[in-house]
Amino acid sequence: MHRAIIPVASMLAIQAMISLCVLALSVMMPAVARDLAIDPKLVGIFTALIYAVAATLALFAAGPIVRLGAVRVCQFALLMAAIGLAVNALAMVSATVVAVLFIGAAQGPINPAAAHVLAQRVPREWFGIVFSLKQTGVPIGFAAAGVLFPLLLSLFGWRGASLVAAGMALLAIGVIELLRPRIDVVVTGGGNTTSIWRSVRYVLGHAQLRVLGWSAFVYVVAQHTFTFYLVTYLYEHCRLTIAQAGLLLALSQVAGTAMRLVSGALGDRLPRMLVLGWTGIAMTAGCIAIGLVQPDTPYWALALIVLGYGSVVISWNGTSQAEFAHLSPPGQTAAVAAVQTSLAFSGAVVGPPLFALIASLASYRAAFFTVAACILASALWQLVAVRRPVTAAP
Repeated sequence: MHRAIIPVASMLAIQAMISLCVLALSVMMPAVARDLAIDPKLVGIFTALIYAVAATLALFAAGPIVRLGAVRVCQFALLMAAIGLAVNALAMVSATVVAVLFIGAAQGPINPAAAHVLAQRVPREWFGIVFSLKQTGVPIGFAAAGVLFPLLLSLFGWRGASLVAAGMALLAIGVIELLRPRIDVVVTGGGNTTSIWRSVRYVLGHAQLRVLGWSAFVYVVAQHTFTFYLVTYLYEHCRLTIAQAGLLLALSQVAGTAMRLVSGALGDRLPRMLVLGWTGIAMTAGCIAIGLVQPDTPYWALALIVLGYGSVVISWNGTSQAEFAHLSPPGQTAAVAAVQTSLAFSGAVVGPPLFALIASLASYRAAFFTVAACILASALWQLVAVRRPVTAAP
């Protein structure tokens, strides 16, 4: 395992930096919307654009990862994030849309690149905990965004905050270059690792991967409607300040970080689909609870609900990715992970705009209850599927 320390730490740090950049606009949205005279709920449309680009690029990531190396692909992602944040500082609606597209390009290849590295460096019996450890970069990055951007807003305004984050991404490119010889791996064998549609057919034809893939789609809907709407929801519906809402977001990400490790460890000892199914049951309860809060809900009760839901709704990703890597054919980890990533990110494309539509036409409560129903259906599907024997695609 000692040879995995640098790769795991590097992939975790890159994931955290990209996640911070992805969440930046969401945390700053009330201030951005005020200055640009747009509806704060447009964060749902912007989130959809980010993940539409990310889902598309994820499908095509395996070829460049194998040819150029995972580090080069990660550096490209960090560069895209830096450009996007810098463009956002132009303070025009059109510039913000362009920024969103660049940030989406940054998000797309990260999970396949990390899967390519970790599958070669880590024993299979440690996949759950290691992939979950890498995925803690997401809540760490989100927590950092929840704390950092309100501070940067108060010091520099949202334009200055965007430029500071862009500089951080550029700095990360240089740091990761120093570690490249200890991270990149060369994969031999495994057939045509760049055949996108072959990988899609494999995943959709595999009984367990098909359930995992579509469940990841639903779970991401829940995860991203929580993460990307929490600050706006607490600001508009519960009348908290941006700083108060950002703090709760940050604390929920910290709780989620711990739960990701718990989920990963359990997944190395129990059937991972069983762990994911029961996680979905807990997510259902949390989603209903957060939809029931009122403007007069005591702050301590609101905090408990946010932390409870947040801890489970962002806990499952590493466990899901570990099972995808475990069931991947030799040499095909990046390609199969690309399909899983694309399916998951597609949930982020569909979920936030639909959530915004339901919240606008009906209420936030109706939107959260709709998400809860979808989570429950997916959780039950996994609990039923876990009883079936593992079968490969024809």
